[in-house]
Amino acid sequence: MTDQANEPVNEPANEPANESANNLVNVPAKVPALSASCGHQSGISGDAVLSAANSHESMNERCFCISLPEGALRQALKADLGVSGAQTVYSLLEERCPHLFSARPVFISASHTARMATVVQAIEAVVALPAYRDKILHDAPAIVRHDPGGAKGVFFGYDFHLHEDRIGLIEVNTNAGGAMLNAVLARAQHACCSVMASLVPGAESANVLETQIMDMFFNEWRLSERAHPLRTIAIVDLAPEQQYLYPEFLLFQQLFERNGVHAVIADPADLVWRDGVLWCGANAIDLVYNRLTDFLLESEECAALRSAYLARAVVLTPHPQAHALYADKRNLALLTDPAALQELGVADALQKILLENIPPTERVLPQHAERLWRQRRQLFFKPFAGYGGRAAYRGDKLTKRVWQEILAGGYIAQAIVTPGERVSGSAGQPAQLKFDLRNYAYDGVVQWIAARTYQGQTTNFRTPGGGFAPVCSLTGGALACSAEAGNTELK
Repeated sequence: MTDQANEPVNEPANEPANESANNLVNVPAKVPALSASCGHQSGISGDAVLSAANSHESMNERCFCISLPEGALRQALKADLGVSGAQTVYSLLEERCPHLFSARPVFISASHTARMATVVQAIEAVVALPAYRDKILHDAPAIVRHDPGGAKGVFFGYDFHLHEDRIGLIEVNTNAGGAMLNAVLARAQHACCSVMASLVPGAESANVLETQIMDMFFNEWRLSERAHPLRTIAIVDLAPEQQYLYPEFLLFQQLFERNGVHAVIADPADLVWRDGVLWCGANAIDLVYNRLTDFLLESEECAALRSAYLARAVVLTPHPQAHALYADKRNLALLTDPAALQELGVADALQKILLENIPPTERVLPQHAERLWRQRRQLFFKPFAGYGGRAAYRGDKLTKRVWQEILAGGYIAQAIVTPGERVSGSAGQPAQLKFDLRNYAYDGVVQWIAARTYQGQTTNFRTPGGGFAPVCSLTGGALACSAEAGNTELK
């Protein structure tokens, strides 16, 4: 991804750059004002109380607080998985994802936290409008128009950039990864100094989030009005054992099992549609936790899942309709078009929220080619149904050849919002990282916020010192941890 994108792979210039239930809320933990000395800070007086106007920027620029002691991550995994399970997941993380977790928190203001939640709620309100749904679904494929049976969709991810006091919603995802990793890693956090002691989440905070996650899945089942209790969940992705976040699948499997729901991890090709039931081996599947990027279930591998979903024999979450209503990037153009919003009957207050906090976005059309080419250095180009930054480009990296491919159709152009910055390394040898903010949400309510820190053009999870980080909201000099998960390099 580039600075505008949201999942991680380093790509050369001019090649595709990878981006990447009610009350289910992670409540910030209030802590005292910064008034104690902190040996991990550089340039901030220990007895200074930071001003509301610039405290988050100062902390991001100068604070070197919070890391994990040796073995903390392994101990956190043992709490969830037991000794043998912990070793399996830890070994996978060490082998595949050594830079998945950041050593330090990212700081934002409480107003940023509130504004992001307001944007999420505003989008939810627009999507609920019959006129909006009719516009999106009218000419959509049959599987998108298919009634999902009550399920809303788990783990929506609203990804924001933060630059100075401005926030910008870069995109919405309907199968956002990483929430369970953040829950487990909350157990692994330890304060490095007295100032940060009240920020450190413990087992209680992790337990609360995991309870919220289970409540969300049980709510999807209740909304679908099935006759029996939820018994079996399949976590489905293409070649799951080869996926970068396969360790998270194992964490979900164990979470479901601990809560009395049998869980399997499966490739869609492992599923069989027989006698009105979706099977995985000897297991009759009740609910599919969908991690696929085949959003319309078009591939041959998805045939059994598609048949079961259309027959309403299985609860699928998230589902194709959710992707069309929320995550198709053409929606960003609609949500930033004042005339279109007015035509849809969107209230003025909602229009103001959307237009102030989503970067201007438009579909790339041939008749606008000359203007867009001139403006390209201020734009980011993404395919309508793209994911993981595939075939997404920063305008200042475009060649004429790539530009012609974009003009051929299927792209949006979005004004670039510069990502936030966070110091890493040490006071003696600081390194600058960029970050974005992922809001995990269900039914319009933000459950958790995690930052992703990185160097280069992508949130690549390959940057030393980068990866998932906790997010701390500052109210004047007071701190509140609003996404209590992050850690350090694997130890």
